[in-house]
Amino acid sequence: MLATTRAAWCQPGHAQAHPLVVAQVVDLSNEQQDVSRDFLVGSRAAWQDVNAGGGLRGRPIQHLVLEVDGTPASLQAVLRSVRDNPACIALSGTVSDPAATQLAALLRQEALAIAHVAPWLQNSMQEIDERTFPIFAARREQIAHALKSLSATGVREVGAVFASRREHALYREDAARIAAGLRLGLRSYPGDLPLAQLGQQMDQATPAVLLFIGGTPELVQFTQGLDRQARQRYVVALADVNLQTVLQMGGARATPVIATQVVPMVTASSVPIVRRYREVLARLFDEQPTALSLAGFIAARYTAEVLAGIDGAVTRASALAAFQKLAALDLGGYRVAFDGSRRSAGYVTQSMLTADGRVVG
Repeated sequence: MLATTRAAWCQPGHAQAHPLVVAQVVDLSNEQQDVSRDFLVGSRAAWQDVNAGGGLRGRPIQHLVLEVDGTPASLQAVLRSVRDNPACIALSGTVSDPAATQLAALLRQEALAIAHVAPWLQNSMQEIDERTFPIFAARREQIAHALKSLSATGVREVGAVFASRREHALYREDAARIAAGLRLGLRSYPGDLPLAQLGQQMDQATPAVLLFIGGTPELVQFTQGLDRQARQRYVVALADVNLQTVLQMGGARATPVIATQVVPMVTASSVPIVRRYREVLARLFDEQPTALSLAGFIAARYTAEVLAGIDGAVTRASALAAFQKLAALDLGGYRVAFDGSRRSAGYVTQSMLTADGRVVG
């Protein structure tokens, strides 16, 4: 398990300054750890970079990593520790999606007045209240982007493969509604069979393009089944999927996979926030750039930018008030601008894992 992080705040000039605590809840359950670890690397890099630049008006930020195992009991325990720590001024970058969903609900239930900033909240159905500030596009926007792109290429029917009955229950209505709006036929596969077996059993009546709703390990299993078929199919996955990990785990050997992203391409060196992320990551960590890591970096940078704009004392109350202004902000080419549903959800793009093992976008 990862140790609690005090991210490089003991720096020259900081020795006498009392740190401000920003907590990050990280889900390290087996199902979510691939997403969480990448996201956390990006957040760590960003907070270390903030502190190297003087922190927040000369005060260091203590980046406090709180690990959970995805269970309600573990989330309730970390929320109690946050509530009882008056130095903790905000929660930033909660990951994974199930953890972010549960934590948002717990904050509302317990009426804890603390900002929950830039969580990895992919759940489109989650009600957003005045404490939670999602800056990344949710599954609804990602599915709409993917299906709109497909409809523009002449595709008239797609399959929707759900990794399990749970995903089917949560997201089938979103997928069906969006497909209908784009006049696309949708054939659903609700997660009744083992995924490798399902991939092997796809027949001539199966659509050539399949929307996959699930995580990286599940996608690997599904594509390993598809790879045994002679017929070429294309799989469209969502932002929880790490294409590099799919390749490393032996998935998609013969099946092209397209994945939506809610951040710029990590190769987009003309975008200032991407350029900064790559420079900081290379300097601090022996890690390859990934979309999820960039998302973690952006989450922390957004949190720091809003906190830096507070007039007067930086407290839990003043931090919450600053985020509740919902002001638009440009983070070096990544624009945050909230809509009527209290989400900033405008940015979606996609990249592709080709059959010869390259990630292109």
